[in-house]
Amino acid sequence: MGRALLLCASLLAVASAWSGEVKKVGRVTYQCKCYSDNSCWPKAPAWAALNTTVDGALKVAVPPGAACHKKLGELSTYNEAECANVQANWVNEQFLTDHPIANLWPLYTNNTCLPNADPSTPCTLGFYGEYVIMATTKAHIKAGVIFARKNNLRLIIRNTGHDFMGRSTGFGSLIINTHSFKEATFFKKYTGPGKWSGSAATVGAGIQGRELYRKAFAQSPPVVVVGGECPTVGWAGGYIQGGGHGPLTTIYGMGADNVLSFDAITAKGEYVTANADENPDLFWALKGGGPSTFAVVTAITVKTFPEVPVAGTILNINATHTTDTAVFNEGFRIFHNLSNHYVDNGFFVYFELSLGRLHIAPFVAPNHNLSSLEKVLKPLHDQLKAAKIPYDSYSKAFPTFFEFYMDMFEDEQPNQNSVVGGRLFTQKDIAENGSGIADALLMASAPTANDFGFSVGHIVNPGHGTPVVDNAIHPKWRNASSFVITNVIMNGDESWAVKKQKEDVQTNIVGKALRAAGPDGATYVNEGDLYEPNWQTSYWGSNYPKLLQVRKKWDPEGVFYTQTTPGTEDWEVLDYGSKLCKKSSK
Repeated sequence: MGRALLLCASLLAVASAWSGEVKKVGRVTYQCKCYSDNSCWPKAPAWAALNTTVDGALKVAVPPGAACHKKLGELSTYNEAECANVQANWVNEQFLTDHPIANLWPLYTNNTCLPNADPSTPCTLGFYGEYVIMATTKAHIKAGVIFARKNNLRLIIRNTGHDFMGRSTGFGSLIINTHSFKEATFFKKYTGPGKWSGSAATVGAGIQGRELYRKAFAQSPPVVVVGGECPTVGWAGGYIQGGGHGPLTTIYGMGADNVLSFDAITAKGEYVTANADENPDLFWALKGGGPSTFAVVTAITVKTFPEVPVAGTILNINATHTTDTAVFNEGFRIFHNLSNHYVDNGFFVYFELSLGRLHIAPFVAPNHNLSSLEKVLKPLHDQLKAAKIPYDSYSKAFPTFFEFYMDMFEDEQPNQNSVVGGRLFTQKDIAENGSGIADALLMASAPTANDFGFSVGHIVNPGHGTPVVDNAIHPKWRNASSFVITNVIMNGDESWAVKKQKEDVQTNIVGKALRAAGPDGATYVNEGDLYEPNWQTSYWGSNYPKLLQVRKKWDPEGVFYTQTTPGTEDWEVLDYGSKLCKKSSK
């Protein structure tokens, strides 16, 4: 019986064996999750019963590109009209985030089912899951979690697929899609646990950044929330659970700094509330302890703030200004060495850096007008002019953050392939070795003769506005100055050996240089290197021992898994990026 037909059956569930495959790698024995080529894989009646339990929301996992291919395994998938639609929207983030399983960073899907012009070319699932529950109620999520736990399946929680580290994708998995949880309720006065008595909002897991900004601006009077710079990021999903930085972070802290309560479903399939009074350990861990790690978050209650005026500047140095590498590099050093100055004035700065191109879009200056903005940026302009660095820039001011955001921020382009890394540089790092940091970032644009890079920077300091917090976010964030994501660029069709070589460049050439230049710094769990050395300390610092303890309490069996998150030390993905297995204690 084909997988599509299984879902139409209405048979009673049959329990399958719990254990998965046992693998031996060298002297290490692993117990794997259960996959479709194992005898423990749930039989047709079990999948049919799950489909009944979730009201028909269980679907076969079909990559978006499958519409351009005749077959996906046994399934006939070619659809000329849908193929044209996918091709037209392949770089449309909203289209992809609305898809049941798509990942905006396709490297971790294995790029084995892409839209193309020849329907006869092969299409496989690659590293995508087998089935997806398109959850519309909490009961659907609960059923999926229980099913995955009882059958030892790899479980993926997928909200938007906006994920640089592949955590929204997992080979042979059962996926729970939370994207439809779009509710948002605003309150003039919060009356729940904790010390906050200002305005607040309860936001469903599927809400995206720009959606939430729009809803907040529609309130009377308008309010703001701390969200990311990217409009399609799943705000109430992995964004908050990893910490969450954004344009208002320097004045209001990280996204997780502002959480008042979580509604969640545990690894046992239990509904829980986590806040200052109920399950405070889980509350603490969900605020920055890592995505899809402790529970499935269904809704978050968060502080909101009055709207603020914002001024901003876009500045460029590129090949239209100079092709002299020394001149360009000095321009970047001047700009980045002023990071402490920007954040001390409440700024957030977003920039993109590659060979011969610096695009700052934009400087974000909350509670500033054009006059005060230019006053803060005067040292930058003066130093660039003194060094004879050519550039262009323009500035604008807006009465509200929302109007600023809609005008001056640019949408990103998805479906690029790269190996990601990054580094958080503290104010101490910048003050003591600013030029060394700038040189390391410039090197990341061409780390070897055969490799090229692309960096995305965020000059930000949550400690400026929120110096003291009680959550899982790395304490180094309180003294932050600049956080930069680095990318080693790929085509996406490289062999496994070449992929591993690119990962090595990211970790041991680019990452090594960044760590050496910023020894007081840290890394960021949502946007970092999957192979970061000493990742426990690098991602969470002194918070890690407590996080590990909380993980063992709330998910001792490892129902949830995302790489380099608390409690995953004994887990590895074997067989060329496919099967998730745990080192055996035997």
